[in-house]
Amino acid sequence: MTGRNQTTISEFLLLGLPIKSEHQNLFYTLFLAMYVTTVLGNLLILILICLDPHLHTPMYLFLSNLSFSDLCFSSVTMPKLLQNMQSQDLSIPYAGCLTQMYFFLFFADLEDFLLVAMAYDHYVAICFPLHYTTIMSPRLCLFLVLLPWILTTFHAMLHTLLMARLHFCEDNVIPHFFCDSSALLKLSCSDTRVNELVIFFVGGLIIIIPFLLIIMSYARIVSSILKVPSAKGICKAFSTCGSHLTVVSLFYGTIIGLYLCPSAHNSTVKETVMSMMYTVVAPMLNPFIYSLRNRDMKGALRRVFCKKKNAFSL
Repeated sequence: MTGRNQTTISEFLLLGLPIKSEHQNLFYTLFLAMYVTTVLGNLLILILICLDPHLHTPMYLFLSNLSFSDLCFSSVTMPKLLQNMQSQDLSIPYAGCLTQMYFFLFFADLEDFLLVAMAYDHYVAICFPLHYTTIMSPRLCLFLVLLPWILTTFHAMLHTLLMARLHFCEDNVIPHFFCDSSALLKLSCSDTRVNELVIFFVGGLIIIIPFLLIIMSYARIVSSILKVPSAKGICKAFSTCGSHLTVVSLFYGTIIGLYLCPSAHNSTVKETVMSMMYTVVAPMLNPFIYSLRNRDMKGALRRVFCKKKNAFSL
């Protein structure tokens, strides 16, 4: 801190993506299309689950929360990125930066915990099919939904309050397209050791424990299938878990590679690309790889459109 300008800054500059100026419009159109697809896809899932009574089950309760989380998670970063690309105004107020960081952490953690709840739901459905309705009671389902919202609120608030106590001096340029906590720590002229320890231990637990719980759920599923191996059981397990495993791999693969690997080994471009994978690509793909290809969702879509068609014909 000694020898550095102690003038507190009031805004940051988001450098955005490392894109050449001649390609700016092309990528703007691409990202706008991806964001619109994310919004429409997840909104469609939410509407179908709300309107169709056949989808009022534990699985689709978790899925509706996941779709809402994906919708909000993408909306935390994408509108600002698109605005910056179009207007070339890279500034974001200090308070706006901390707010963006809070909601980014909140919805990232929420998706993390919801994936665990969905893995447990699959485990009960495959390993205890006759007792599924008893085990997945409305009270347990409500608990599995409310607990992630509570835990993520406190975790995101913890990191935001710790960041708010830091001072930022001359350097206010963030080489990223959103206010990432690791990028902000590098700009601070305060002692960041407490923040780094909390990120390493608490943040590590937030990633590792849910990931291990998912691994345990699928280990029990595989063990249950191998006890009575049959083509029907394997097909049922694959149809139930295949899409969820794809989502888990996409989400955790980039998260673990980005945040649990030493940052010194990651270039700025690599960090930006990996961040795009789980903040933009994953929320856009989730409706397709997990929901819209699902037989129940297709049936709900047909039923909703048939009702609308009959209503208009009357």
